[in-house]
Amino acid sequence: MTEAGRPDPLSGVRNGYDRWALVYDHDANPLPALEEPCVRAALGDVRSLDVVDLGCGTGRHTAWLAEAGARVTALDFSAGMLARARRKVAAATVRFLVHDLHEPLPLGDASFDAAVSGLVLEHLRDLGAFFTEVRRVLRPSGRAVVSARHPAMFLRDSRARFTDPDTGAIVAPGSVHHHFGEVVMAATAADFVPLAVGEHAPDAGFARRYPRAERYVGWPMLLVLVLRAAPTPAP
Repeated sequence: MTEAGRPDPLSGVRNGYDRWALVYDHDANPLPALEEPCVRAALGDVRSLDVVDLGCGTGRHTAWLAEAGARVTALDFSAGMLARARRKVAAATVRFLVHDLHEPLPLGDASFDAAVSGLVLEHLRDLGAFFTEVRRVLRPSGRAVVSARHPAMFLRDSRARFTDPDTGAIVAPGSVHHHFGEVVMAATAADFVPLAVGEHAPDAGFARRYPRAERYVGWPMLLVLVLRAAPTPAP
């Protein structure tokens, strides 16, 4: 329950993702497919960089970051997701940590050149605290690439959900609707400079490959923020 006595919409997220881990990588979800090339392009060359993957899930970003030559620290609070990620990524340059992103990051100040967080924001209560922690662990002028289900998707009653492979039931782990302005202002208030704010909609060709996206052709499904950590002022 929340402090106001209302049910906590995020109370089922950890258990939901533990169950989703069994099918996450092959359930033809269009949102990760739309997101992954955008995130890769926004991060650019990561060779020899220290990168933190916040909410790494099954390691879909962690894997290619390691293959591209980055030293990766990957965090998630779902044991099921992390188990999948560890099996997928054998690189010695990857460190996995069990961590709830509602809590301060167990990482040192200015430890990373770049941060990536993929499709996590709808599962966080306090965006301000999240972006503040991301900024803290980035080096001055470090880059953060943060993707999210576009706020407009909630107007279509679209939120994280999957079909349970055991029961066939539709499971929604739990989501919070953050408005567009709320997301962008939380990032800028945390001392980030926006480099790009991308809104991405599927086209007909994408929908042919991912039929679940057909009803959203021309509708923004994905929000991608590309942020630069503002330089630390001289004392």
